[in-house]
Amino acid sequence: MTHGVDKKIVTWAALTAAALLVSGCGGSAGAEPSAARPSAPATASAGDKGPAEGGAKAPDRAAEASAAYRKWGLKPFAAPPAPPKVKPVQRRAGGPVPVISEIPTKDRIVFITIDDGAEKDPEFVTMMEELKVPVTMFLTDSAIRTDYSYFARLGALGNGFANHTLTHPNLRTLGRAAQSREICGQQTKLEKEYGTKPRLFRPPFGNWNEDTRAAAGECGVDAIVLWRESMQIKNMQYQRADRKLHPGDIILAHFRGPAELKGTTMTRMTANMLRHIQEQGFTVARLEDYV
Repeated sequence: MTHGVDKKIVTWAALTAAALLVSGCGGSAGAEPSAARPSAPATASAGDKGPAEGGAKAPDRAAEASAAYRKWGLKPFAAPPAPPKVKPVQRRAGGPVPVISEIPTKDRIVFITIDDGAEKDPEFVTMMEELKVPVTMFLTDSAIRTDYSYFARLGALGNGFANHTLTHPNLRTLGRAAQSREICGQQTKLEKEYGTKPRLFRPPFGNWNEDTRAAAGECGVDAIVLWRESMQIKNMQYQRADRKLHPGDIILAHFRGPAELKGTTMTRMTANMLRHIQEQGFTVARLEDYV
């Protein structure tokens, strides 16, 4: 009787081991190689309440983006196209600094630039963290010096630093040496505070002359950036008669708060601007990828 039982046990153990080997559920010797194991899905359905099979639930990026935009009364932007391999705006070696108001492109993209730096609304940083819309900040030292760290937080999100002079003068009223002090001085300040010397410059009020161009070049600027549209409180001001955005347009906004915006916050103004861009079928790209 004992030998019969032992034989049955041995037979059962052998069959079980074979089944485990075939199914891949045994020890390490029979396990599927890790490289061949299917990973968790990149996204999960909105109704998926539990973890993905074999691991933690993967975040639903599309759902997260939709929720973030919905918070600000917006819909998510389409992803911009990949940046061009060759930037369409470049300063030729030894040549004058180019002056631009738009980027030559057929893609339905626009570029957001924000000037000065007087308003330092923490909710705007939150908005940029959540929406991940790229902007370029043209900063004036007299406006930002009370809180350099505020703009460092925006820069840490991938937004660009650009030069808007030390004290915001009308450069046309200054000689070349004074213009150079304003431009080169701000280059030095921004590099000290943020670790990089700006390549882009915007003259206050959009006023410039050939002395401005020469001084900017001597200070290491690659382009003088003007604009095609400017954002007010609820609406845009257009330079063209058709009052429409065009591919490659550069949009001007400002770091302003309720005192300058008749009670409207900077985040509300920004949401209005983004809504205008969306309604005309455009998305936002990063200016530094094209200049």
